[in-house]
Amino acid sequence: MAKRSARRKAIDLVGVPIDYGANLRGVGMGPTAFRLAGLAENLRAEGIAVRDQGDVPLPPPRKRPPGDDCLPEIRAVCADLARRVERALVAGRMPLVVGGDHSIAIGTVAGASRHFRARGGRMGLLWVDAHGDMNNPRTSPSGNIHGMPLAVTLGDGIPVLVRLGGFAPKVDPSRTALVGIRNLDEEERGNIARFGINVYTMKDIDRRGIASVMDEAVHVASNGADGVHVSFDMDVVDPQTAPGVGTAVPGGLSYREAHLVMELVHDAGVMTSLEVVETNPFLDVRSQTAKLGVELILSALGKSIY
Repeated sequence: MAKRSARRKAIDLVGVPIDYGANLRGVGMGPTAFRLAGLAENLRAEGIAVRDQGDVPLPPPRKRPPGDDCLPEIRAVCADLARRVERALVAGRMPLVVGGDHSIAIGTVAGASRHFRARGGRMGLLWVDAHGDMNNPRTSPSGNIHGMPLAVTLGDGIPVLVRLGGFAPKVDPSRTALVGIRNLDEEERGNIARFGINVYTMKDIDRRGIASVMDEAVHVASNGADGVHVSFDMDVVDPQTAPGVGTAVPGGLSYREAHLVMELVHDAGVMTSLEVVETNPFLDVRSQTAKLGVELILSALGKSIY
């Protein structure tokens, strides 16, 4: 696909303050933490036209029995988010979605994919995460939906989520790349192998270097695609650098590796939508993770040291 300049894009910022997909509360405050860390102000300082669309409203709270997976609420939020993402893309603006737990990607990807599908186009997906998010209700040890969104977008999982928007799958596995993986459930490995998606683990990054891995991953996601959605889970960064995340796993990307991921995404000129998820300010240290998230978004949108 032809390269485009992400930096010149007008941005629609959408917060999704939901943590229903996880068993630990707190990531629902992620959008507030990013705004307090100056996300919109920093974007404007870089000359990026940003329109803050506020937060997706959550359904009214209800009494939930133990084991309730909050499926109706998650589906409603994802359906609303999908409409907002599609509307932004139709208007020629880049959706920037800030979560919230990673279940929101079901909505973000559905909206972006529907936009390209309506125009006879195709979308690629770059998933940057410590986890595979390739579980389904049968394989998931926890039953948490934030461990299932990638599988859902590829057509595997809870039917009402898989068919969100009226079609499935949302993305072709051949244009899906996972980067930074270092924590997979045993049966999840089988799901990944079954779909044949491209996976780049921390071992690959250690051996080959992040630049080489990212060049290949971006090529995989963008080859034959009219746009690429980037889904960035803050837990891909090592918890010493990003302590305030929903599900921390040691051995992640360094500060510079995380920035280089986003810088190379920008340089490739293929990103048409972006989401950053799983920041938990209750576990953060002096807003360290939220501030890093803002920095990483700026790198993805073209901020440079020179």
